[in-house]
Amino acid sequence: MQQKKHIKLGLLSCLFAFTGLSSCQTMRADERKEPVGKVVGQPLYSNFKYTGNDAFYSENPIVPGQFYSTILQGCYPDPSITRKGDDYYLVASSFVMFPGVPIFHSHDMVNWKQIGHVLNRESQLQVGTVGISEGVYAPDIMYNPNNDTFYMITTQFASGIGNMVVKTKDPKANNWSDPIKLQFDGIDPALFFDDNGKAYVVHNDAPDKGKELYTGHRVIKIWEYDVATDQVIPGTSKIIVDGGVDLAKQPIWIEAPHIYKKNGQYYLMCAEGGTGGNHSEVIFSSSHPMGPYTPAKNNPILSQRHLPADRPNKVDWAGHADLVQTADGEWYGVFLAVRPNEKNRVNTGRETFVLPVDWSGEWPIFKGGMEPLKALVHTPKGIESSKDKSGFFPNGNFTFNDKLNEKTLDERWIALRGPREKFLVGEKKGLAIKPFAVTVQEKKPISALFYRQQHIAFAAEVEMDYTPGSEKDFAGITCLQSEKFNYVLGVTKSNNEYYIQLERTENGITKVIAQQKLIRSGKMKLRVSATGDDYTFSYALDGSSFQHLGGTVSGDILSTDVAGGFTGAMIGLYATSAYATPVEK
Repeated sequence: MQQKKHIKLGLLSCLFAFTGLSSCQTMRADERKEPVGKVVGQPLYSNFKYTGNDAFYSENPIVPGQFYSTILQGCYPDPSITRKGDDYYLVASSFVMFPGVPIFHSHDMVNWKQIGHVLNRESQLQVGTVGISEGVYAPDIMYNPNNDTFYMITTQFASGIGNMVVKTKDPKANNWSDPIKLQFDGIDPALFFDDNGKAYVVHNDAPDKGKELYTGHRVIKIWEYDVATDQVIPGTSKIIVDGGVDLAKQPIWIEAPHIYKKNGQYYLMCAEGGTGGNHSEVIFSSSHPMGPYTPAKNNPILSQRHLPADRPNKVDWAGHADLVQTADGEWYGVFLAVRPNEKNRVNTGRETFVLPVDWSGEWPIFKGGMEPLKALVHTPKGIESSKDKSGFFPNGNFTFNDKLNEKTLDERWIALRGPREKFLVGEKKGLAIKPFAVTVQEKKPISALFYRQQHIAFAAEVEMDYTPGSEKDFAGITCLQSEKFNYVLGVTKSNNEYYIQLERTENGITKVIAQQKLIRSGKMKLRVSATGDDYTFSYALDGSSFQHLGGTVSGDILSTDVAGGFTGAMIGLYATSAYATPVEK
């Protein structure tokens, strides 16, 4: 990612001590010996419902032998995949989301289940005071058959950690080790384990001092890696790609490297062109893992940058890929791409896509990867999609219902910068949030529970029972791209009266768009819906007669193109005890 070079690694301290709870378990009020029921200043949420309805999917219904190319919709970028036997594991970037690095499992490359998060403890993830697009970038997951161990290597832009690795014998057990800090700079590290027992790390880095030729000039380095100490071997580093495929053309942001071995030959695949509209995937080969590497003549092997901008149901920014071979010898590639709305804005963020790969010749080729990407791709031999069956991660158009009254949270719910357990209290009637004295506009752990926006056209609603106790109390829902760009719809108190209001924060400046006095506090429904760039926020005191607040508003501030950074929009259940009415209305 081209912007990552501007982010400095800082010494950040973890704000809270580890609670001892599992990463997805909420503590019930009766377990904490607290009263069950309504608490002033503490909202109780229940019956969350999210429904997506994108033309991309409605115009392309699933048929036998095919499945949706977007296997992870919403902000699940920078995918990496590995296989052990019939088990496939996939991870994605999570930035300051807590827990971090979502991990998915499949037996067939088509039907996926989220089995947890790799980084689910504060000892692993220390992102408490950084911006939303810092934190954890570009994880790489790799199985080492030489010692029957799984590794996840990544860069954590917080707490002075930098490049790090964690490992486990069983990804399903959710017991990854604490981070091991690695002694090299740069970003996007990936491991390669050769069949002779040797190991290597490849990563993006700056050129040697004084040798940067232009903005965006980067290199790919390789090190020998000692699996006994989990450290690179000093003195073994080597630049194996300078700039990209053709340095004379000044290629930018060569990154996300992965090494594969096939028929005794080593293949290095990288992203090139930056993670936006010029994104692409390129391939090199060598007779030795340390190089020298020769680029393929038909590069790039995956890109959408050369296609007409006005193509229908456009998928764009394709790149940052990883390959895996199935047990039957077929090849597939996972990669990030975006589905812009009608104004070319990217609110769903970078999503994880998959394509079959033809590696019958010398070089791997993404099937259809240089053509306009389609909604449907062919399944591996003998596999059918089970997307509508319980337990599998849904894709296409779907509805997600959560009563929010289970002891264990669905893994799709995440917090920002700190554990969910710090502010959640489970009750029989729903999920209560104990508000922090922190707002969504701050770079601190906030008392908000988030679900990723997964469709361009969607509706999300939730029931809330809430009575603010003071003018500093506020609770409701938020549509958030970052701490500087977000909408908030919620209830507060002023002069002993209750108000519901819609606020818009753009580049850190918050304004009240609309406000309405309420006849009472207590139970209500809150809703946000979107059709492309048009968003509407509404509420219902009787549970059914929704009233719009603020009319139709633009989703521009929820787009990566406007807000910057690398995340997608999220829908949050949010409360604070440090609310202050914005000066501007």
